[in-house]
Amino acid sequence: MDVATIEAPPIERTRYTTSDLALTALAPVSWGTTYVVTATLLPPDRPLLAATLRALPAGLVLLAMTRRLPRGSWWWKATVLGMLNFGAFFPLLFFAAYRLPGGVAATIGSVQPLVVALLSMLILRSTPARAVLYAAVAGTGGVALLTLTAQARLDPLGIAAMLLATSLMGGAIVLTKKWGQPESPLVMTGWQLTIGGLVLAPFTLAVEGLPSAFTVQNLLGFAYLGIIGTALAYALWFRGIDRLAPTSVSLLGLTNPLVATLGGLVVLGQTLTGWQIAGFAIALGALVAGQTLSRKSA
Repeated sequence: MDVATIEAPPIERTRYTTSDLALTALAPVSWGTTYVVTATLLPPDRPLLAATLRALPAGLVLLAMTRRLPRGSWWWKATVLGMLNFGAFFPLLFFAAYRLPGGVAATIGSVQPLVVALLSMLILRSTPARAVLYAAVAGTGGVALLTLTAQARLDPLGIAAMLLATSLMGGAIVLTKKWGQPESPLVMTGWQLTIGGLVLAPFTLAVEGLPSAFTVQNLLGFAYLGIIGTALAYALWFRGIDRLAPTSVSLLGLTNPLVATLGGLVVLGQTLTGWQIAGFAIALGALVAGQTLSRKSA
């Protein structure tokens, strides 16, 4: 007598490894060095130029390497994600950086886990664990203690730009989780960087133009931001979005201001007050606790 064999349905992956967290964290770690690189290597007061040269060359290189183009609905989906992640996010980020102290910008950016949690409930119908949300709030408080000073100026346009940039990137995280990724992270990164850079290029030429010459330091700065801080960083970031919970991914963004602070200490010779040291400890503790709680809830 033949025995019918019933195949078990595939088990959806809900847990992730420490290496997934570590590799994804390398992206915001590299972004945390952007402030030092911008302050020491890039031409001053050129946010559109910085955004374009950070996105377009890296995108074209990745396209040439992978030789893959979007198909079907992924033409418009890649366009939406490319604008959210790069075409709109980069210029808003640099605009805010020129109008706000780094501490104010970092504090506003640290609310992204809360933005992602809200969008996850609206779009993915997924509610993060309450303890994870508490960790996100604590992380924002820690970053505020670490980066805000009594002399911080609160420029309304800069605050609006940073809030919008943070919300756009949070929306991109959630939409990427909803739509999935039909190709490898390198391919997805190439599509989005190229689209965002092509949209930015004509605005850069019309508004800022090109400098008369680039110094060796300028070229090194743009090369570092394009290769390490963009092409490789976003490939790891998109890989992490595919493997981790949305709130878990956004919580890793807390490493950005932590690394930026360490960069200021080591490279720019800055010092920390007692309150800033406490803020650093709170933000780091919130990051570890949030990842641990997120992993348990999975």
